[in-house]
Amino acid sequence: MREAYHVELEQLAENLASMSLQVADAMERATRALLEVDLGLAEQVISDDAKVDDARAECEEQAYALLALQAPVATDLRTVLAAIHAAESLERMGDLALHVAKAARRRHPDPVLPDAVRGDFAKMGEVGVSLARQVEQVIKSKDVEAARTIESDDDEVDEIHKHLFTVIMDRNWDHGVAAAVDVTLLGRFYERFADHAVSVARRMIFVVTGKMPGYGPDEL
Repeated sequence: MREAYHVELEQLAENLASMSLQVADAMERATRALLEVDLGLAEQVISDDAKVDDARAECEEQAYALLALQAPVATDLRTVLAAIHAAESLERMGDLALHVAKAARRRHPDPVLPDAVRGDFAKMGEVGVSLARQVEQVIKSKDVEAARTIESDDDEVDEIHKHLFTVIMDRNWDHGVAAAVDVTLLGRFYERFADHAVSVARRMIFVVTGKMPGYGPDEL
């Protein structure tokens, strides 16, 4: 019975890891749609979002079944509880990629981003996707140091996000209010995407150590 139980726990972790790759791919495609003004990619991200929602529902169903039927304790209980919170964060990451894709679709065939900030968003997209892929590895390995690396890597996205405000507030900004609003909202989407990756990493640290290192976006 216990062996079967731990097989189910491993399957739950595999499903969460798969979700991480789904949202990484979603943000990668959404960023390309944004930068390349690619309507097809934007539509793909939008239509695929339902798969992320379904994956979250499946993970939560698995987790609640384990709570109800197996009465886990100690590390196993932390694993199940962390999985429920992680699935929520990962689903929100998918939603943030969806928001980026919808912005690209809304402005098509015009580009959303002025040239002055394209490089910033390319970098935020690159780092965000990398964070989501790192999360996949951390979920599988439960490597505490790798999880902590995710939090330090998130600082780069925070710095770019702050820099965007200096760009749009500069008196030389000549792209209008609509573009400034788009940049502000999109910057926030990428910043939150990275924050949720950190939240999942912190949950994995909690599983291993029993201590939550600070608070992620789900707890604020």
